[in-house]
Amino acid sequence: MLRLRPRGPRGLRVRLVVAFLLAAAFGALLTAGLTFHRARAAILERAEDTAVSELRTQLDSLAPDLNLPPRTEDLRALSRRIDQAGGSRGWHSAAAYRDGEPVAASPEPPPVPEELREEVRESGQAVHQRVEHDGRPWLTLGMPVVYAGAGAPSGLTVYAAFPLDDDQADIAALVTAAQAGAVPALGLALVPALFAARGVLRPVRRLRHGAERIAAGELDTRLATEGRDELADLTRSFNAMAETLEKDAAELRRMEAGARRFAADVAHELRTPLAAMAAVTEVLDEDAASGVLPPDTEDAVRLISEEIRTLARTVEDLMEVSRFDAGAAPLHREDVDLRTLVTKTLQLRGWAHDERVRADLPDPVPVRVDPRRIDVVLGNLVANALHHGGPPVTVTVRARADRAVVTVADRGPGIPDEALPHVFDRFYKADAARTRSSGSGLGLAIAHENAVLHGGTLTAANLPGGGAAFTLNLPSAAATGEQP
Repeated sequence: MLRLRPRGPRGLRVRLVVAFLLAAAFGALLTAGLTFHRARAAILERAEDTAVSELRTQLDSLAPDLNLPPRTEDLRALSRRIDQAGGSRGWHSAAAYRDGEPVAASPEPPPVPEELREEVRESGQAVHQRVEHDGRPWLTLGMPVVYAGAGAPSGLTVYAAFPLDDDQADIAALVTAAQAGAVPALGLALVPALFAARGVLRPVRRLRHGAERIAAGELDTRLATEGRDELADLTRSFNAMAETLEKDAAELRRMEAGARRFAADVAHELRTPLAAMAAVTEVLDEDAASGVLPPDTEDAVRLISEEIRTLARTVEDLMEVSRFDAGAAPLHREDVDLRTLVTKTLQLRGWAHDERVRADLPDPVPVRVDPRRIDVVLGNLVANALHHGGPPVTVTVRARADRAVVTVADRGPGIPDEALPHVFDRFYKADAARTRSSGSGLGLAIAHENAVLHGGTLTAANLPGGGAAFTLNLPSAAATGEQP
């Protein structure tokens, strides 16, 4: 299955700082946006209110002198005086009587949308609207003139417009100020972000170091607890877990040591009576071979002799395992050719001329090993292949870089997948129904321990074409760094 790694910041510190800065940036942008919206609305409202007030003041002073119904020249004159009274604001005005077209004094009439004119006529009140004209924002006003005192409409309407350049400049200044203040705000937010990340990561880092020490076997590791937050609760849980693990490990070590001591004591105590029994069975075997015993007694003698030999091998294997567990297994290295060891192992066990066993030994492979222990490994592997696998069993010796490799392969059914990880476990049996066998159940375990004792490895695998292969990997004579 293809697993995609998430993109983005990987470290928890970076993620915390980025999250803090994003939150600060979002808050700053939200505040700046609301402030800008309110300030912009206030600037435009102020401009609109001021314009309406100024236009109404001008009309109160100029409109009473106008004769009604006014002529076109009168409307143009009114428009000219309004433009002049506008001063720096730059009014562009026009005047209309009833449903007539607005008349302007300047060659640039004000931009008056038709909907604004309709709204003025319908409402009879002053109306203003922001429009775009020649790529610039303008404020357009429409104001009906009423008779003084009576408040009745006179039919005269004045339209005026002026550009909002100054107000737009004020709004642009607000945007610039907001942008200029955003960077320092984020810079200032970085400081508390770093402190917050440090405060969160310090206990997390302590927990990581504590977990690493626990994984390394230091079960007495405990962490100082500070505060009452969730991380402090996690630290207390870690300490409780470490204490439980330490107690359980101590109990397991005690039980394991007791079991090993018991096995070693039992094996040691059995050696003496077994030696006596073996001596007696040798005499009985001679009598059975000479034919002086009745047939039933002869069969019983052979059965007892075989079981005593099996028990003796089991006791010897238990003694060997106890030496491995105690770290007292002796290792007597010699410089030898690995091919010679394989040949001797096959000869001593009667497999040298056995058609079921083949040896592939093309080139010399010098090693520095304990010959007795490597003989035990090879003997166990070949015997296991013959007993549980299928012929032919092939023993291959090769030199690879600074390693010496021996492979024992058979053509049997192979090792069940569920049993493959446990083939080197002590007393493990892949077939639960096979409760009795000629071996002690320790052969492969002892072979594995001997390989490790030499600084090598012993692995098991199934072959693609069928059968199982056990691979012994040893350091070559040059790799051991020892002299004969």
